[in-house]
Amino acid sequence: MMKAVFLDCIDINRGDLSWESVENLCEFKWFLTSTKEEAKDRLKDADAVFIDSFPIDRQIMVDHPQLKYIGIAATGFNHIDLRAAGELGVAVTNIPAYSTDAVAQHAIALLLQLTNHPGTYDDVDTTPLTLLTGKSLGIVGYGNIGRRIGEIAEALGMEVIPYSKDPDRAVKADVVSLNCPLTEENRGMVNSEFISSMKDSAILINTARGALVEEQALADALKSGKIAAAGLDVLAKEPPDETCPLLGLENCVITPHIAFTPRETRKLIIDLMAENLKSFQEGGRKNRID
Repeated sequence: MMKAVFLDCIDINRGDLSWESVENLCEFKWFLTSTKEEAKDRLKDADAVFIDSFPIDRQIMVDHPQLKYIGIAATGFNHIDLRAAGELGVAVTNIPAYSTDAVAQHAIALLLQLTNHPGTYDDVDTTPLTLLTGKSLGIVGYGNIGRRIGEIAEALGMEVIPYSKDPDRAVKADVVSLNCPLTEENRGMVNSEFISSMKDSAILINTARGALVEEQALADALKSGKIAAAGLDVLAKEPPDETCPLLGLENCVITPHIAFTPRETRKLIIDLMAENLKSFQEGGRKNRID
């Protein structure tokens, strides 16, 4: 029977959900977190590895030649050396579109926290409220999540402007939401130049990848008032250390990369992990990205 290990399941399942669908397919071990040294030992007999954000580079694959399958329990795959996987015959799968509703809900929650401040109005507060009806929302990355955010925003009376259709108007919207995958081409795209093109006192929402944003440039804009506020579920380094310039800014709400973590979504991840592995075992290519 195939042997599989999950190296970093802390954000997927801390023991509150069943692994039965995966355990029916393989001898399965799971760990909340793994260091690089721990991973070497935990992978020594594994035919398959599941990971969330743990990086799998060429050296890990070379050091574990019996490894034939990498199952990413997420959508993004920028932390996997796909070229090495292809050259070494290691199959790689991901889980696309599983978090659409959850991430869209969280993006809107961040926006409402910045405009309606429900977390502060349980006490006396004088922060002004902002009506979203009539405001514009520029969406950078108009895929499944971007479109779902757009649908909710339209229900709130906002005008939705996909960046792919009209980049100039999208950047100058009242709110700009980042929902695109991270690539080498768009890394740091929200830099000083991008921010200077934004509408004065706009709001930035990022539920995609932290490295899309040059954090010092955003911090400077938040301090100067060029950007009114930012709602971020992702940072360039997670968890952040004391050098992160965004920490402690009153007009910056940061959540710890939790948009995808409702119980219902995490159960779906486990079920789709099993489906992807079963397809691989049967010679199929369900959700293959290599």
